[in-house]
Amino acid sequence: MLARPLLRLAWIAFGAAAGIALALTLAAPPVSPFLLASLGGSAVFLFGLTRAPAAQPRALFGGHLGGALVGIACYQLFGDALWVYALAQVLALWLMLLTKTVHPPAGANPLIMIHGHAGFAALWQPVFAGVFALAVVAALWSRLYPGLTRYPVAWLDRSPPTTFWGGWRD
Repeated sequence: MLARPLLRLAWIAFGAAAGIALALTLAAPPVSPFLLASLGGSAVFLFGLTRAPAAQPRALFGGHLGGALVGIACYQLFGDALWVYALAQVLALWLMLLTKTVHPPAGANPLIMIHGHAGFAALWQPVFAGVFALAVVAALWSRLYPGLTRYPVAWLDRSPPTTFWGGWRD
């Protein structure tokens, strides 16, 4: 009985490793692989929490691209002072909540983009390239093992599904 869950666990682990390896290979971060550190958390969602709204493409792509865009814009406008990091983090959180594209690992992107002194080209390379590679591997990998939840479960699931942000009720 234990063999099947262990086999599934190993399959998920190899999938996550393959996804990160492909993302790092395709995105080829010029300065540091830490420009894609947030994708490690995304791999946990895509391969381990496949059904979560935060793992679905709307949140995955919207969260990563939106968070990176906010970080890049803040850096380009204001530099890399401590207050800029805090401002970018808050703006990215607001953007994800308002657009219902909350993907927790993407919350690191504003900080990563400011620290890396990223330009707008970073949205395409490494951010989009890395996220796309991870999503493609998750979609293919999830279809190869019988009985595994297929990714994506729902392309446009909202994350969070309601506007009760932080558990606050109106």
